[in-house]
Amino acid sequence: MSSQQYQQQRRKFAAAFLAFIFILAAVDTAEAGKKEKPEKKVKKSDCGEWQWSVCVPTSGDCGLGTREGTRTGAECKQTMKTQRCKIPCNWKKQFGAECKYQFQAWGECDLNTALKTRTGSLKRALHNADCQKTVTISKPCGKLTKPKPQ
Repeated sequence: MSSQQYQQQRRKFAAAFLAFIFILAAVDTAEAGKKEKPEKKVKKSDCGEWQWSVCVPTSGDCGLGTREGTRTGAECKQTMKTQRCKIPCNWKKQFGAECKYQFQAWGECDLNTALKTRTGSLKRALHNADCQKTVTISKPCGKLTKPKPQ
C-alpha cells in the first residue's frame, strides 16, 4: 500500500469516526431534552357498570330504536346515556332482540294442530337483558299430504 493510499484511508476513517461521534452527541442531546413524564395517578372510579333498558323501536314494533343506559356513582361524569339499537323484524322478536337462542331441529308435524315445534336454549343475553332460559316456537307444517281415500 502506498503512502498516498494510506493517507486517504486514514482520512476516510477519521471522517467516519467524527460522523459517528457527531451522531452520538446529537442522540444524547435529544434524549437529555426529554423530561421523564411523571406517571399518571390511577384514579379509582366509583362508577358502576352500565345497565341497559330493552331496545324500544322508534316506530312500530321492530326496526331502529333506542335504549337507555344508567350507572351509579357520585363522581361519575356521565350517569345516563342513550344508544341506538335495532329490533329484527321477524318471528324472533317475541323473545326480545337481546336474547339469542340455540335452536334444535324442527319436530314432526302434529296432524291435529297442523303445527311443528322446536325448542331453543338461551345462548347469550345482550345488555343484561332478562331472557327466558328456554323457549318453544311453532310454525305451520306446510303442505300436508292427506291419505287419499281408496
